[in-house]
Amino acid sequence: MQVITTKQELKQRMQACKQEGKTIGFVPTMGALHEGHLALFKRAVAENDICVGSIFVNPTQFNNQEDLIKYPRHVEKDVELLASIGVDFVFAPSAEEMYDANEMTQTFAFDFQGLDSVMEGKMRPGHFNGVVQVVSKLFHLIMPTRAYFGEKDFQQLAIIRYMVTQSELKNTFGDLQIVGCPIMREQSGLALSSRNERLSAKQKNIAPIIYKTLLESKQNVKSHSVQETQNAVIQQLNNVQGLEVEYFEIVDKTTLLPTNTFENAIGCITVWCGEVRLIDNIQY
Repeated sequence: MQVITTKQELKQRMQACKQEGKTIGFVPTMGALHEGHLALFKRAVAENDICVGSIFVNPTQFNNQEDLIKYPRHVEKDVELLASIGVDFVFAPSAEEMYDANEMTQTFAFDFQGLDSVMEGKMRPGHFNGVVQVVSKLFHLIMPTRAYFGEKDFQQLAIIRYMVTQSELKNTFGDLQIVGCPIMREQSGLALSSRNERLSAKQKNIAPIIYKTLLESKQNVKSHSVQETQNAVIQQLNNVQGLEVEYFEIVDKTTLLPTNTFENAIGCITVWCGEVRLIDNIQY
């Protein structure tokens, strides 16, 4: 496996792979890899001739600088893990390599058609601008056949899919396929996340209540309205000492807009467990 740190070398390597007619599977990450990430990589390895991963803690998608500073970083360990499962290339640039000075200071403009104005977008202004900025850059450099994203970040996945269909990428890459992969969970039910590293032993005991509560809400859909279900989940979790719901929204899976029916619906939630912000979802 080769570790690449410059955009120029990455582009050259990828162009050579394309010229040889090879398919390229790509998994973008911010590192601190866990089994959820590895499941994406294993699928990319299995479904493509070449597998490429990126490890880059993207500063432009953090609206909370303290969260950026605290984000776990284990690049050497991550590289060893990816080498062990057959990944061919890892792109691990610095922020200075990835962006010029203007890009670091100016907000990346993109018309999300409202997809960024709800849930995560409402709570983290500018977050998805940074996500689209870095992912579009990576797509241009790597020119993947398929790109793999976890469904835990469901709103992000919906926005990436929209970006590819609406932007110049549609013409540049043609049939670039965005592959959504199921949420991977710890045995307790807690959705795997790099942020779980920051949970204390006590918090690790209460955090799985989030998914348990979401599962229970699925059993109530025949007897409760959407609004009643939302209220019940929020109240139940807020009654747990150490948990505080930031939002729980039941929305249409395609538009991400609030819905009054459980048909084609997904419940997206963010819960603070102490100082750690956890996200999850449940499909109805």
